Amino acid sequence: MEVLKGATHVGCLAHARRKFVDALKARKKPGGPPAQAIKFFDQLYRIERQVRDEKPDDGETRDHYMRRFRQKHSVPVLSALKEWLDKIAPKVVPDTKLGDAVSYTLNQWEYLTRYTEDGRMPIDNNILERDSWLFSDTPAGAKASAVVYSLMLTCRACGVEPFAWLKYVLTVLPQRPDDANIDDLLPFNFKKQTA
Repeated sequence: MEVLKGATHVGCLAHARRKFVDALKARKKPGGPPAQAIKFFDQLYRIERQVRDEKPDDGETRDHYMRRFRQKHSVPVLSALKEWLDKIAPKVVPDTKLGDAVSYTLNQWEYLTRYTEDGRMPIDNNILERDSWLFSDTPAGAKASAVVYSLMLTCRACGVEPFAWLKYVLTVLPQRPDDANIDDLLPFNFKKQTA
């Protein structure tokens, strides 16, 4: 798998939360540690809804405001969640739904919390998953579709009109040698070229 230079790996809190939901469903009794974890996640999502409804201070960019708001409100909740996870981890049976949820969340912690460092980063990738199609006839078709969807959604995220970008790329790309560097054709670089 090729890694894009300068890209930032961000985790998906919805995936972590979903694992605790599965653990809660697997319990014979309601509540317990899975329910406690879900409360932490729900609190983080409430903060995200609140920051979307707030207006930045005069002269402050939306991204800077979101980062500042998350640092103030989300980081303490994440710290409490991490402390709680570290405390219960030794007591959790590993090969259980709860064990999987705790292990996944702790192993992905660096990525799951990275969204608080940059107001442009989402708390999860639900938008990408919702916008992607679910079925393909072959693995190769699924991979090709995923690449196209990713590029189109990257255009959207960068404020680039997808059709204009695609038209440009399909005009320029055939004129380049097969082994040419094409980083300048990526959507976030296309915006810089046309600005």
